[in-house]
Amino acid sequence: MQLAQNQDLSDFLIAPDPAADRLTQAVRGTDQNGVETDIRVVEERPLTIYLNRQEIVTAMTIGDYPKYLALGFLRNQQMLRLGDEITGVDYDEELETVVVRTAVETDFEDKMRRKTRTSGCAVGTVFGDMMEGLDQVHLPQTPVTTSALYALSARINRTPSLYLTAGAIHGTVLCQGQRALVYMEDVGRHNAVDKIAGWMLSEGVNGADKILYTTGRLTSEMVIKTAMMGIPVLVSRSGFTAWGVEIARQVGLTLIGRLKGRRFICLSGAERLVRDVDPETVADEPKRSGRKATS
Repeated sequence: MQLAQNQDLSDFLIAPDPAADRLTQAVRGTDQNGVETDIRVVEERPLTIYLNRQEIVTAMTIGDYPKYLALGFLRNQQMLRLGDEITGVDYDEELETVVVRTAVETDFEDKMRRKTRTSGCAVGTVFGDMMEGLDQVHLPQTPVTTSALYALSARINRTPSLYLTAGAIHGTVLCQGQRALVYMEDVGRHNAVDKIAGWMLSEGVNGADKILYTTGRLTSEMVIKTAMMGIPVLVSRSGFTAWGVEIARQVGLTLIGRLKGRRFICLSGAERLVRDVDPETVADEPKRSGRKATS
């Protein structure tokens, strides 16, 4: 379905910009009939993240919002604690590096010894670090209305994006009530989430009344990151992993997947769902041959 690129995006604080320089490039190929055709494909470029003088990781990313990505990655890996004073975030476009500086050295040396990787795309994250402190997470029991779920799904799916332009990308959206606030995309779903986390950290935004929407699978990694961000509701068009469901139930996170049209499945936190809309009054999503999100 082709969407109008002049669609009103004024309700977003940050929205996708499919026409932005350096995010896609034209590539010529041939179709099933041997006819030459040009398509837009997503760019990938490395971004190396430093914490003070220590190189932490090199991530493959589309290259937008590098400072948010660095801050969010370090925060979600618990290399940055809530009490750490951040004295600077410097991005060098030519060297493709971000250096996050803190007033006091952190304990990242110990963190770097752990090598267990998650099932996330691209660089992934270090699972041992993410599990640390999870038993101390107590999410607010924030209710979520089904009217908000339906409204957000319709709004997000109709928003011009790199996904609709070129595919091969994941999207994550920070929402409040029926409003989509910040929409980030990247080649790895964890990168998109980390950009949201970095924006929240930079702006001092609390997650207690927020909803996180993702196009990706609801894995243990996604659940843990959402919980560590203090967001009580995680929603996706896609499906679940068993460990993701188990952890969501452990931390009291409302977990909703396979949200398409009027249909969804809630596998954690159903008691917090406020069913204020009859599903039969909601337009179902038509079947179409559009792109599917890559994993």
